[in-house]
Amino acid sequence: MEGLTISIWVLGLLIAIALAFDFMNGFHDGANAISTIVATGALTPKQAVIFAAFFNFAALWVFELKVAATIGKGTVSPQFVDHYVIFGALMGALAWNIITWFYGIPSSSSHALVGGLVGATVAKSGSGAPIVWEGFGKILAFIIISPLVGVIIGGLLMVLVSWVFRKHSPHQAGKWFKSGQLFAAAAYSLGHGGNDAQKTIGIIWLLLITAGVATKDVATLPTWVIYSCYFAIAWGTYLGGWRIVKTMGTKITKLNAVSGSCASMGGAITLGLATLGGIPVSTTHTITGAIIGVGSATDVKAVHWAITANLLVAWILTIPAAGLMAAVFWYIGTKSF
Repeated sequence: MEGLTISIWVLGLLIAIALAFDFMNGFHDGANAISTIVATGALTPKQAVIFAAFFNFAALWVFELKVAATIGKGTVSPQFVDHYVIFGALMGALAWNIITWFYGIPSSSSHALVGGLVGATVAKSGSGAPIVWEGFGKILAFIIISPLVGVIIGGLLMVLVSWVFRKHSPHQAGKWFKSGQLFAAAAYSLGHGGNDAQKTIGIIWLLLITAGVATKDVATLPTWVIYSCYFAIAWGTYLGGWRIVKTMGTKITKLNAVSGSCASMGGAITLGLATLGGIPVSTTHTITGAIIGVGSATDVKAVHWAITANLLVAWILTIPAAGLMAAVFWYIGTKSF
């Protein structure tokens, strides 16, 4: 392999770890896409994960690789990145994902990866100089912006639907949304696949750049990277993350066919806009915001604000916690291979 700057075995190991992270991303965050349709009984859990996995993969043909570009060259300067940094970033993000999955905390896999990448790079350089603040700052800002947009869009959709169906009983309105919520969940799963799979594509792209076998031109990114990342996240979604389904689908607020449809569509619109803009947002944050929005539009008291506050703490901790663990793994990596 001409131009390769590291061992092909090390390169293969790091790509395998990246795909393992992508798989865990689907396993962890895929629950967000199906929580509403499971909570409302639209599909059984097994049907729901197959449904979501299919649309996760289908996103491959819908969205351009703008999010991958932000991760690959818009978060930290590629010149500071080496295989030890990639190892630290992936292991730190994986560790945080496993911890939060075990405790059923719907934290952001996206922010775990970004935090890991920044933490490992800063550990190597000893300063914040490698951080591309234009890209990283945008990601930090959208920790607040994406759930707020989800709240607004989800709430507005709920208000609009309530007005349109004001002369119908809840039972009659629910009949209209039996199919509607499947459409909304499909749209959300497309957004999830489009935004989250691209983050792993971006990290592998960055690895290939530092290994000397790719450039910043997307045309040099091998097609197999794109397909394997979409497949890994779809497979992870298929196997599911039921601890998180319970939190998202039942603990924040009670959902029915109508509110579940509005929440999924609110999250889908937010994700779609972010992905088209190349912004790596958290699918967890967007769907949580949308669920809160529809719950608040129905009755502010229907939202379990204590649960929501706990989620907010996890969101704030994700980037620094993953970054700290990534720095530790970076050091371990430098002593191991």
